[in-house]
Amino acid sequence: MLLNVVAVAVTVLYPLAIWLGHGRFEPRWLAGLLLLAALARLPALRISRGARWSVAGALVLVACAVWSNGLLPLKLYPVLVSAAMLGVFGASLLTPVSAIERMARLSGQDFPAVAGAYMRTVTQVWCVFFVCNGAIALGTALWASDAAWSLYTGVISYVLMGLLFGGEYLVRLRFKRLHHV
Repeated sequence: MLLNVVAVAVTVLYPLAIWLGHGRFEPRWLAGLLLLAALARLPALRISRGARWSVAGALVLVACAVWSNGLLPLKLYPVLVSAAMLGVFGASLLTPVSAIERMARLSGQDFPAVAGAYMRTVTQVWCVFFVCNGAIALGTALWASDAAWSLYTGVISYVLMGLLFGGEYLVRLRFKRLHHV
């Protein structure tokens, strides 16, 4: 549990830490933050193939940052996170139960078929979000200033996620009312 909190905290604060640390520390030392994020995800390796790819990708980025002493590999971590989430959510669309439905079923509820179709659509919306978010994160990493990259990956992308969560919640309330779920 504590490692999950550390993993989330490091991931959320990562863009700000990279931006603040750039110019004060060499990128090879800042790679320690990414290594910490990867190590905090180790317990999830037993239960999630997505976590395995995410940790492996993070370790490759750490190695590239240490070897090149460049900032770009470190700025690619949010792209990796979006790609990993896209992989998990997208792969679930190839199964009978989508990622959103799997999460909803953790509450122990049973859902009618119409709710399953709705949750599959929500999973598809999240896939589109991860594609767009990853593309913008990549674009800012490659072509924008470090401040613009940090602002997008550390603030704007989380605001957009919050708006998507909030918007989906409102749509879900209406869906439940219309379908008596």
